[in-house]
Amino acid sequence: MTLEDLILFIDGEAIVIDKPAGLAVDAPRAGGDSVEARLDELKLGFHRPPVPMHRLDRDTSGCLLLARNPKARARFQQAFERGEVAKTYLAVVDGVIAGEDGLIDLPVAKRSSATRGWRMTIDEGGKAARTHWRRLAEVDGQTLVELQPETGRTHQIRVHAARGLGAAIVGDPVYSRPDDDEEAAPMVLPDSGMLLHASRLVVPREPKTALDVRSPLPERFGRWLDVLDG
Repeated sequence: MTLEDLILFIDGEAIVIDKPAGLAVDAPRAGGDSVEARLDELKLGFHRPPVPMHRLDRDTSGCLLLARNPKARARFQQAFERGEVAKTYLAVVDGVIAGEDGLIDLPVAKRSSATRGWRMTIDEGGKAARTHWRRLAEVDGQTLVELQPETGRTHQIRVHAARGLGAAIVGDPVYSRPDDDEEAAPMVLPDSGMLLHASRLVVPREPKTALDVRSPLPERFGRWLDVLDG
């Protein structure tokens, strides 16, 4: 399958692809496949390949925006910097969430250790991070949650789910463990991988109509497909 097969939207200035889980956006230092390494698959008649405008974690699937020319790239970059881009994620968290909706307003900072590498932690001295959430469904002690970040910090949704909601995203190998757990063996991940999906992306681009692109929930979400449809 090529990246062209994953296109959800395309016109002269933008492409949105449905990035699959397991595919990195940037080329990994340790090697391996990535969107960056395959951008020529998205030239589609243009002389230059498009440029990714944001990042999704390797194990996060869903809407990824790419700019097809320098003018569009500058416009999209400004929209991201002004906080005008609306992103919606769906996640299954390993726990029952109290309440129907709310705002997680917890600053984050990067922390590194020799045993666990780097991760983001809640830190009052860190960068501001805000995520709106809404409970959609609950089954067998797990909860399907909609998350809309106001800010775009690294791993923001993952750390906010684990530390703000008190329930890590199913399959998250980093934030399913306490921050102070330095010695535990690596987690055995479920076959489904991490259940986090970028389901909708809205990008203003006046005077044109705003981009409003949706990605369906992937098959790896299993029973939650029926729950969401129901």
